[in-house]
Parts: sequence; structure tokens; C-alpha cells
Amino acid sequence: MNGPTRGYWCECWTEEVTGAGGPARLASFDAYSAPQADRWVAIALRTISPALDSDASDEAWTWLYEERAETRRALMRSEPCTVTITHADVRITWTIRPVVFLPLAHRQDAELPACARSFKPHRAD
Repeated sequence: MNGPTRGYWCECWTEEVTGAGGPARLASFDAYSAPQADRWVAIALRTISPALDSDASDEAWTWLYEERAETRRALMRSEPCTVTITHADVRITWTIRPVVFLPLAHRQDAELPACARSFKPHRAD
């Protein structure tokens, strides 16, 4: 990656419906196209659907067959999207938002920025 690249930052969060604990991030994924981003959610939903209760499974398959196309269209318009299902007392939410990925410096000495050579780590006491 030579310069900034447009893409999508995807995350999967869970939270108890009762609100007893805060949300917990289970996974994240950097996608470089709208199809790749919504495919990440689709694969997760298809994978977990056999283990979901019937209501949550219905929510998953409704998104897969009826709402997924609208999600992709929204992503193509650079709009953030959320897919949520509730299984028993757990809410599972996938978020997808447009981002610009910035390149990171390579770790090979010849390509490090000049300031990297002036950094001197301090020994912990």
C-alpha cells in the first residue's frame, strides 16, 4: 500500500440485553470493498445460524435474503451500516463503516523515516 486506500472497518460486538455488562468486541476486519465487507457479515451469520434460537435465526436469514442488498448499496454510497440479531439474552451487532487506511512505515531500515533513527528507548527501572 503506497498511499491512503479507501475501505471499510468491520467489527462484531456482543452485549447482554439486560445491560449488566458493557459491550465486548469479538472480532474486527479490514475490508477493501463493499462486497468484501458485507460478505464478512454474511459468512458469520451463515456460520452461527444453526446454533441460534429460531427468532435469531429468522433475523439472520431475513438480512441475508432481504436486507443484504440494501446494506451493500448503502456501503457503496459510503454510508455506515449495522446488522443486529438477538439470541437469547445476547445482542450481536456487526458494524461496517467507510474509512481511509493509511500506510504504515515498513520495518526495513532503508525505508524507515529519519525520525526513527533518533528514537532511543529508555530502560525500565
